[in-house]
Amino acid sequence: MTDILDTRPDTTAVTRSPLDDARSQLADAIKVLGYDQGMYDLLAAPRRELTVSIPLRRDDGRVEIITGHRVQHNYSRGPAKGGLRYSPHVDLDEVRALAMWMTWKCALLDVPYGGAKGGVVIDPRDYSQAELERVTRRYTSEIMPLIGPAHDIPAPDIGTDEQTMAWMMDTYSVNTGHTVLGVVTGKPISLGGSLGRASSTSRGVVHVALEALTHLGIAHDGATAAVQGFGKVGRGTARFLAEAGVRVEAVADQYGAIRAPGGIELAALETYVDETGTVVGFDGASPIDAGDLLELAVDLLVPAAVEGVLHAGNAERVRARLVVEGANGPTTSEADDILAARGVTVVPDILANAGGVIVSYFEWVQANQAYWWTEDEVEARLADRMIGAWRYVLDHAKTHQLTLRAAATSLAVQRVAEAHRQRGLYP
Repeated sequence: MTDILDTRPDTTAVTRSPLDDARSQLADAIKVLGYDQGMYDLLAAPRRELTVSIPLRRDDGRVEIITGHRVQHNYSRGPAKGGLRYSPHVDLDEVRALAMWMTWKCALLDVPYGGAKGGVVIDPRDYSQAELERVTRRYTSEIMPLIGPAHDIPAPDIGTDEQTMAWMMDTYSVNTGHTVLGVVTGKPISLGGSLGRASSTSRGVVHVALEALTHLGIAHDGATAAVQGFGKVGRGTARFLAEAGVRVEAVADQYGAIRAPGGIELAALETYVDETGTVVGFDGASPIDAGDLLELAVDLLVPAAVEGVLHAGNAERVRARLVVEGANGPTTSEADDILAARGVTVVPDILANAGGVIVSYFEWVQANQAYWWTEDEVEARLADRMIGAWRYVLDHAKTHQLTLRAAATSLAVQRVAEAHRQRGLYP
């Protein structure tokens, strides 16, 4: 096959972007599969990108221009699927990387979607609810040519929630002249959302984490964990780990981190966070540096916040035996190599945090059929999908002597490449 080493980003660069890591992971999978340069080029390039200007009239009458993006990386296996994040740190390369990872995630879990992602450059904490509604509705109007239940289905991500999805669904529906429940997922239950959707990513992370602990010979009851992030994913992950007997000793949010070596009382912490908006200052634990949380001597580390938190600068100091990626892209390619060399098991994001897209798929199916399942049905189907995918990836990794990330990515890339080959090139 053609050598594709030249397509990998420069690993000597001081700062690597999520897109660098996504392309490196793709390049590694292409080599494992024996595909040529043409297949790499085909899968590395997004199919469609749209950048829009969003004029916002602030509550005080001022007009502000905000930038939004939507990237459809691939839709050879079905409609594009991916979250929408509101963050001041959003840029187009980040959205491209996240869309690519969504493609592999959907393929790996055999969900009939391709990958997409959206982002708006805004800090939602600085805007009123009315202003966020106006931003969301204008952004939806601007990207309407790309989205739809058979084209591209957004969902919540960082900085967005079920209310955001309700505004998107309503805007799309008003413009099409009838209610279209399947245009987004992660909606309120009253508007066609699925039971179990809100906790699905966290539950999926914990299903896989418990399987991985068992694989490593670590008993769940009394195992120790640190969770970085206490939002949509991290909060539920900490709670479900504790319910399984795992002792959660440290958690962090965007404001700081806390630690209690005997284990944090999660119910009390959740009440405190609901009242204050942060884990900082919780009486049942001591403050620690947020970066130190990643280096604690625990059995399980769950980075469930943002990309790139495990990197060449700190990977040598990670003391957890198991890393389960609750966030998208929390481990850089250099850190992956370091952790693998040190014998640290890393369960990759495209497997570990796929619970959200699985239940989003369930929601989409239910909305299209106008028939809803019970929460027990949703959670049983989620567990079956997650545990089945874990075993599939683990067996492939053992058979071919690959890391879990290399196994998961190569399996996903193979499915997407096969779809391309079967469909052929047009014209």
